[in-house]
Amino acid sequence: MRFAIKTRPEHTTWAQIRDVWVAADTIPLFESAWNWDHFYPLSGDLTGPNLEGWTMLAGLAQATKRIRLGCQVTGMIYRHPAVLANMAATVDIISDGRLELGLGAGWNQMECDAYGIDLPPLRERFDRFDEGVEAIACLLELETTTLAGRYVHLTDARCNPKPVQRPYPPITIGGGGRTRTLRTAARWAQQWNVIPDSVTEWLDLKQTLIGHCDRIGRDPSEITCSVNVRIDPENGIEPAVSLATAYRDAGVDLAIMNLPHGVKPDFLAPLADALAPLA
Repeated sequence: MRFAIKTRPEHTTWAQIRDVWVAADTIPLFESAWNWDHFYPLSGDLTGPNLEGWTMLAGLAQATKRIRLGCQVTGMIYRHPAVLANMAATVDIISDGRLELGLGAGWNQMECDAYGIDLPPLRERFDRFDEGVEAIACLLELETTTLAGRYVHLTDARCNPKPVQRPYPPITIGGGGRTRTLRTAARWAQQWNVIPDSVTEWLDLKQTLIGHCDRIGRDPSEITCSVNVRIDPENGIEPAVSLATAYRDAGVDLAIMNLPHGVKPDFLAPLADALAPLA
């Protein structure tokens, strides 16, 4: 099993996030670090502070040297896909080819209502998501892209300069929707991420993903399967390590350890030591 960390940019400061990522950068066990793409906190005081994900990634790319970095996951509804493609290419260049491109359909009604962002019904949202993922992949790979979709319209569109990683940074599709999300993951993802309720649920979702891969002739082993493992500060590291062990035994490739609020950089070395036997 491989390991990553995730820090929630709510109720914290830039300096705290930066220092934790810089510390993780020095620990080889952690292959990547992730934040999220929200504008409001998701816990505690929902009117509290929350740092924006993509501008953070650019800064964290400069603060680190080795660790891969990504947003888990970018809400497609928040930015036009062509704008997001240009952002991704730039962050990949700033990081010297360390970007993981996390993409999701989006879901947060509160944020959308507050900012006047349209949150379409599920079917339209996933239609937009499918077109958006295709548009981003084409813009990052091709010299010019023309796409006459129902929602995305591109005419000889360019994304220049191109990302360091070719044909484009690895795409992570986040979510557990069996019909649409997993179908999109089968087509486009290099990594599929989900936050399951149990190991049993994850195994069932994985079989659904395999079914979608079979239908399009893709080898499912090409897709890294990752799950989030939350570390509860009241219970300590060991329950999270036990859960990671269960997911490893079930076949999960990558455990993304969701760090507690206010965690200090010195928390990471003992965590890595506890996880090392699973690697």
